[in-house]
Amino acid sequence: MSPLRRGLLLLPLAAGLASVAARAGSFEDFFVAIQRDDASTLTTLLLRGFDVNTRDTKGQVGLTLALQGGNLKAFEVLLLGSNLQVDARNAQDETPLMMAALRGHVNAARTLIERGADVNKTGWTPLHYAATGTQPQQPEIIALLLEHHAYIDAESPNGTTPLMMAVHYGTRDSVQLLLQEGADPSLKNHLGLTAADFALRASRKDMADLISAAVRKRQPNRGRW
Repeated sequence: MSPLRRGLLLLPLAAGLASVAARAGSFEDFFVAIQRDDASTLTTLLLRGFDVNTRDTKGQVGLTLALQGGNLKAFEVLLLGSNLQVDARNAQDETPLMMAALRGHVNAARTLIERGADVNKTGWTPLHYAATGTQPQQPEIIALLLEHHAYIDAESPNGTTPLMMAVHYGTRDSVQLLLQEGADPSLKNHLGLTAADFALRASRKDMADLISAAVRKRQPNRGRW
């Protein structure tokens, strides 16, 4: 076979390898850009047709990574991606809305809800994550989720409620808001633990006192004979 013919036969293979290399480079560039909050690079990649729903080697999606790192410029660009899946779950069954709720990104949470994100996904919910967070914005996110019909006593796979998560990990303001909005302080999870038990296990007596007061308030007044 002549060198010319051999070269012509190898052209498709070379083109294919170049395409694979380009895709591999774009893959790395995509996730590095998210990490660096590099809106310009992300915009370029999406304009070239890079799939915004691509997952990294650990099964993580770009939207969740951006919110996890507080990279909100990257988040805004990713929202423009074609056929964006706003409820894509990672290996831990977390959605972008759950991460926004945990990190206190109010505007991002609002935008995701407007784009159709599921407020009441099964299992651990965005409200569980909002109740767990420690940012000053947590009550605002809790209120936002409740405004969009989040179930206030949602049960995780082990029966844990947002109130239980709030007294163990969250802020006093979050606990007070949940109680004010009607969270049931007397519920138990599958291990028989109440919100008060969760608070005491975290050595948060002040939270346990809040729960105890809420339980007493719910009990009917007994008249004296």
